[in-house]
Amino acid sequence: MAQKRPQEDGKGRPSEAFSPDQDKKRRVPALRNVVQEGMKLQPVQHLLETVLEPLIRRVVKEEVEVALRKHLNNLKRNEGKEVNSTESRSLQIKFLNNLSLPVFTGARIEAEEFYAIKVAIDVLTGQIVSSGPEASSKVEIVVLEGDFDGDEGDHWTLEEFKNNIVREREGKKPLPAGDAFLTLTEGIGLVGEISFSDNSSWTRSRRFRLGARVVDGSDGTRVREAKTQSFIVRDHRVELYKKHHPPSLSDEVWRLEKIGKDGAFHKRLNRENINSVKDFLTMLFINPPRLRHILGTGMSAKMWEVSVEHARKCVLDKRIFLYCPPGSQQKSSVVFNIVGQVIGLLSECQYITIDKLSEIEKAYSLSDFILSL
Repeated sequence: MAQKRPQEDGKGRPSEAFSPDQDKKRRVPALRNVVQEGMKLQPVQHLLETVLEPLIRRVVKEEVEVALRKHLNNLKRNEGKEVNSTESRSLQIKFLNNLSLPVFTGARIEAEEFYAIKVAIDVLTGQIVSSGPEASSKVEIVVLEGDFDGDEGDHWTLEEFKNNIVREREGKKPLPAGDAFLTLTEGIGLVGEISFSDNSSWTRSRRFRLGARVVDGSDGTRVREAKTQSFIVRDHRVELYKKHHPPSLSDEVWRLEKIGKDGAFHKRLNRENINSVKDFLTMLFINPPRLRHILGTGMSAKMWEVSVEHARKCVLDKRIFLYCPPGSQQKSSVVFNIVGQVIGLLSECQYITIDKLSEIEKAYSLSDFILSL
């Protein structure tokens, strides 16, 4: 059987056509190559799964944890700033001066030295708040129980403060009578005409305190209330009969201890034109036996000492007077104060205080002075 010759192209070269077996042989290496390439990739995939994936997860986890820690730290810092900001803005009302004591019903409540009571709003550091909505707050003055101190001294809740406000008794006028409200200007305000309409004897502590609280204008910020020291409020009629310590020259003579108003001693003194403390002192220094006789035996020696001691505490002005005895051959004059008390002698243009005079000089100067009256 004749063999088939390979087909030739027109130029006598074998053509590119292959038999089926030849095609199969050419496909096999191609598949092998693919498998080989797959085998080469398999270790890489295994490496990704066994090594790189846990590494990537750990790195991602660490990065997430770092980011989370930063976020939490920022939150804490912000919370700290908010707390510090709140603390720095903790406000309180304060009384800037002390009350003038004693206090009587119907009399204006004042500070020491007869000044108006002054209140201010400040932060806990003591710095007055002079700007912002708080600096123009409206403040109410209230009456508090005298034993109100709060659970921890100067720290109390708003509810505790409210529970210790004293209200007037039934049928009485408002307890803080007058203008109980004021408006701050640049953080400071003065309390106006305000007085007590009732005494403090009926309360549980028998004492009062003044309190101050902000009623608006604080922009929602908590402003701690203020309170004064505790004090007794007495009826005004008690003041009408009270003694003055020290007495003044113009006081009526019954203001002295042991001399009651409209009493026997008071009437005896009035009959001798001794109406004031000044009159009493003048008679005491010029003619003490006469003064003692006027008061009579009803005043014991102890009572006499108490009255005289009280009168001597009177504050005198600094005016002095000079007495020159008429027709005296000596160039001397008696120096005395406003109530006739001899305080010295002016002799030969020299001033000698009473404590440096001899007993004879004292007697001479006093006798001349008394005889001239």
